[in-house]
Amino acid sequence: MRTQIYTLCRHTAHFCFIVLLLSLFACRDDTPPVTPQEPDTEEEETAELSDAYHDKIRTAPYPKANNELYLNPPPLIVPQSMKTGERLLFELSPSENFSSTETMRSEAEEWCLFNPHRKLETGTWYWRFRQADAQGIPQGEWSDTYHFEVTEKTPAFVTPAFNAFSSSLPSRHPRLYCYLDPQLKEARRQVSKHSEYPTLLSRAQNALNADYTMINPNEDAGRLAGHLQMLYDALHLTQDTRYSNRMHQLLRQMMAYPISDRLLFASNFGATDIAICYARIYDMLYNELTADERAVAENVMMRVLRKNYSMHRGMQENHIFDNHFWQQNMRITFQCAFLLYNKPAYSAEVLPMLKYYYELWTARAPASGFNRDGVWHNGSGYFNSNLETLHYMPMLFTYVTGTDFLQHLWYRNAGRSMTYTWPPRSKSSGFGDGSENGDEPVRQRAAFADFLARELNDPYAGWYASECGNAQNDYLFRLYRMCSTLCYPTDLPADAAKMVWYEDTGEVAMHSCLTDTDRDVNLSFRSSTFGSGSHTTSSQNAFNLLFKGKEIYRSSGYYLHFSDAHNLMSYRHSRAHNTILVNGIGQPYSTNGYGNIMRALEGEHITYCLGDASKAYCGISDDPMWVEAFEKAGITQTPENGFGETPLTKYRRHVLMLHPEGIVLIYDELEASEPVAYDWLLHSPSQLSLNKELLTINHSSHEFGYTAVTQLFCNNPVNMSLTDRFLVAPDPATMKKGKSYPNQWHMTARIEGEAKTRILAVIQANASGIPPQIIRKTGNTLTIGKWTVNAELDASQPASLSITHADTPVYFSYGKENPVLNGTLYPRENTMSSLLYDAINGEYKVTEMNDRLPATTRVAR
Repeated sequence: MRTQIYTLCRHTAHFCFIVLLLSLFACRDDTPPVTPQEPDTEEEETAELSDAYHDKIRTAPYPKANNELYLNPPPLIVPQSMKTGERLLFELSPSENFSSTETMRSEAEEWCLFNPHRKLETGTWYWRFRQADAQGIPQGEWSDTYHFEVTEKTPAFVTPAFNAFSSSLPSRHPRLYCYLDPQLKEARRQVSKHSEYPTLLSRAQNALNADYTMINPNEDAGRLAGHLQMLYDALHLTQDTRYSNRMHQLLRQMMAYPISDRLLFASNFGATDIAICYARIYDMLYNELTADERAVAENVMMRVLRKNYSMHRGMQENHIFDNHFWQQNMRITFQCAFLLYNKPAYSAEVLPMLKYYYELWTARAPASGFNRDGVWHNGSGYFNSNLETLHYMPMLFTYVTGTDFLQHLWYRNAGRSMTYTWPPRSKSSGFGDGSENGDEPVRQRAAFADFLARELNDPYAGWYASECGNAQNDYLFRLYRMCSTLCYPTDLPADAAKMVWYEDTGEVAMHSCLTDTDRDVNLSFRSSTFGSGSHTTSSQNAFNLLFKGKEIYRSSGYYLHFSDAHNLMSYRHSRAHNTILVNGIGQPYSTNGYGNIMRALEGEHITYCLGDASKAYCGISDDPMWVEAFEKAGITQTPENGFGETPLTKYRRHVLMLHPEGIVLIYDELEASEPVAYDWLLHSPSQLSLNKELLTINHSSHEFGYTAVTQLFCNNPVNMSLTDRFLVAPDPATMKKGKSYPNQWHMTARIEGEAKTRILAVIQANASGIPPQIIRKTGNTLTIGKWTVNAELDASQPASLSITHADTPVYFSYGKENPVLNGTLYPRENTMSSLLYDAINGEYKVTEMNDRLPATTRVAR
């Protein structure tokens, strides 16, 4: 049959599509028609990445010419190094000379950002900034003028100006959880009937029984804060005076030990741990406290506010992501300001602080402000540490302003992201510090999904919370749950995808059968402009693979310490991940050791992505934090230790999953400016075995009932080696008692003395008793069951990869040549594009994609 085809060219620089009359699979009467797919007008030509990573500390104003905006409106951010006065003034205008009546002018503020708080019209916008003195009087000339484009496709998310927030703030106490007030009366009336009531009382009883008589409670503020939260929640719902009496008693014990600055500011979390203890008592018992007791609590909170505000302003808006600040310190510092904003003795001083944290959240939250994906860019293992803040801040802002802060795209995508990165009844397939921990999603994740499902009616979050089934065991959100009467759907959407591409974060998740853990092949892939640093690892172009919810291949090592020798050499280093080394050297611990996912295509039979880590192997780690860590561990950043410059010029990794079997293909293009040694790495927590003649890596688990086999194909000689030893073993002093830390397995396939090489890996995971498909190879052509794969392995020839199926009219093609479909030439719209003909939502279509340059906060595109 003959039908009309439109090719879809996502993200290329011009608006075009080709209309062809073409015979597709003409010999097949059952061939589905190829229906038109409308082109995406946001298109990019293939281009080399150019410093597209996120700076750890901002070095240039944002946004500037051709920065792709994440949201409309964007925040205007000035590097702290460019603020030379006491304050800054901003102007933003649709006219280059700022003469338009639409020009916005800020107040003179002590920080380095300005939020427009209104949707900007499409077109070019211009902005500049100016120094001002402490009284707000302008100093010097305006800065250079910067400009950016607002397009119709820029997602809009508009927050109210600060005065809309400050003018509606509650003045009564308790008010920390004022967003629950509309439901509080009914929740109290029904509290004893709630399913979590016994647990609420049980935890409160633990707090009643806790003994602080023999110690300075302020020195154990982390534990005390937990007990005070239990008492606060129980008192708020039951109004039982036993809990208020105990809180009052604890305050007197705390007051018996005056708090020195040395104790208050001894550690990163120490000040806010202490502050929240006083804040909870002050808020809940405000009307019962004596003037002296209030004064003591106010004094502690003000000391923390003054110290933190002076440190945070200017710095936090320019730091890509300060972990502890966003986990806890920002929220508690804000809560202190929230409790004191209307106290006459402090109001004039505190209101600017409150404004700063409100504006900062609007500009840089959630998840850095440059992440709309819903996934946690800073490593899935540390997501749990951020959940209380991610719940509290938008709920309070929504209640006070009447604007739904949960409509931010990150929150709207978070339920789906949680579902795909750490499914129910499975280990996590994510990346970053601690991501290997836990056999199934922990209760905090389920509780956060429950929260999202209630507030957003999100079916992904509802399904996730229902399937995990342990949300009620969480205590962080118990007060919220016991007040909320919202219900939500628990069925996974019928059109749930086989693959999700997190474009801002640089990750992809693929599943062969998301809803059936026992059948699911779960692959995750990372290549991120957030690079490596903090709680992320040097894992650009790395993958993890799970089957039946268990790890087959995943990043190795144990997260026992942030920066000890094991962490630096056998956990964080690229040698610990399923990626490559070049001359034994990995990626630095730096945001400029980055990658990017350039393409992704999804059909019912093939899912595909392409990562580019060509810029990731860029030298040693020069971040002062890591330089200090290496010195403390006694490790030098030398090539012998796996650190340094490399001559790598290209590292493009194509990852595909073939459905429904879940067969995984990995096709690597590797090039350097001189001959090098390439190490292709594969790690597993369980024993591996090798067949060096067939280049296979075998793995089986009788306990969990599966087998896995990986076979490598390369035109160059490959030397395979295997060890079950870490380069640096975990330090016994950091190991938790009662927990074992067995050795793991590490396979290296080395290709030496080549400037260029290509590697194809075929991975098959099956339940025990089901043999893998036999792979037959003829030249560059592999037959895997009914799949035919043609991969160009000669590195002197242009790279190419094509895949077809004997029974299904599915076709994938990557390369320079135009593909031939059933004897008819199909002209590519762009050379070296990736093209997929597959069913999408039951309808067969052709999609073609070139490289997508990442949205960047650093350089012009």
